[in-house]
Amino acid sequence: MTTLDAAPADVRQKPPVDGEPCVLLKLGEVVLKGKNREQFERRLADNVRTAVRPIARVDVIRRHGVFIVRKHDADLATMDRVAQRITDVMGIVWAHRAWLVGKDVASVERAALELMDGRTGTFAVRSRRRDKRFPMTSSELDRHIGTLITDRYGQPVRLKDPDHTLSIEVDRDEVFVYSGGLPGQGGLPVGMSGRALVLMSGGIDSPVAAYRMMRRGLRVDYLHFSGMPFTGPESIYKAYALVRELDKFQGGSRLFVVPFGKAQQQIKTSGADRLAVIAQRRLMLRTGQLLARRLRGTALITGDALGQVSSQTLTNITALDDAVDLPILRPLVGMDKVEIMDQARRIRTLAISELPDEDCCTVLAPRRAETKAKIDDLRQLEKRLDAGELADQLAESAQEHRPTYADPTSSSTGSAPETPRETVT
Repeated sequence: MTTLDAAPADVRQKPPVDGEPCVLLKLGEVVLKGKNREQFERRLADNVRTAVRPIARVDVIRRHGVFIVRKHDADLATMDRVAQRITDVMGIVWAHRAWLVGKDVASVERAALELMDGRTGTFAVRSRRRDKRFPMTSSELDRHIGTLITDRYGQPVRLKDPDHTLSIEVDRDEVFVYSGGLPGQGGLPVGMSGRALVLMSGGIDSPVAAYRMMRRGLRVDYLHFSGMPFTGPESIYKAYALVRELDKFQGGSRLFVVPFGKAQQQIKTSGADRLAVIAQRRLMLRTGQLLARRLRGTALITGDALGQVSSQTLTNITALDDAVDLPILRPLVGMDKVEIMDQARRIRTLAISELPDEDCCTVLAPRRAETKAKIDDLRQLEKRLDAGELADQLAESAQEHRPTYADPTSSSTGSAPETPRETVT
């Protein structure tokens, strides 16, 4: 699933319809949750309200399998923006900018004719009658409205792959009429699966890993290791910009930045040689585990993909797992670079990740990395370094930032990094 830059012509309803503009949301796997479904739907409704609050305070009405988003006296442009924003909320499969009309055949006829006015090409009518008290069945309503449109505008009906689909949903108290829709993200509502900490580099992989785990219901915080004082702040700006973009999927994101350069220097001077890369990553994981526990996180997330770089061998991944007790989630482990880049492009993080910076992992790195690191050798190295104490110091040095997603319809939105604002030290 992806978020679209703008709603297609079918979604932005141009003709004025004698009804109330609203947004009709279709849910995904949330509806399969059995006895826990109520809890999932409540969380999802809360997430929808929170996401659109900067645009409008809305009512989210839960019906069987759908949500109705309404706002008293809302104008068409506002509900268009609400629909667009909701497509970033995990758990939503489709957002339809619909018209709520009276529960009578005459109101449905007027809305259908107004929505199809000015359109060309083939069309089909798809009706769903959730309330069986309505005087027409779904198939009768399809034929009746289809005949009206053909008689009025001369448009031909085509049931398979029509140019336009007019949808009519008869609910308990009202009828919804719409054409087209915006695809959502699918997945589960953020927050239903717990909390985890993402080890966020400035590269392409870790933002995609964060996205994929948010889509599985995890609320995530982010930890970035900069090469400072041996590098400039560019990687921090990139991490900040990436988290700000990803914040649209959950809201309230927190980015923790740890200056890692001196720790890398200690590893290099300890005689690590080819083990330096794996030793650095184990230290990052140790630091991440300490921070995650303070944040009530129960897992770490990385952008590892098996075999993508020389150090990401199965032996080395096993050696990394040995460094911490928390589970390490690797949602990209079986993906190739092309797949990861495609997803980064869809979630709009690729352009930020491709900005130049000096990554901390390249600072003081050996010319060749070990591909078959032995756990015993790494443990001996960590004893010389007193890695536990070093990880404590690094976790204590973390600075917290709160990158906030900007509404894409506002004039101030942009993808360029801005200077991070420190909130907690």
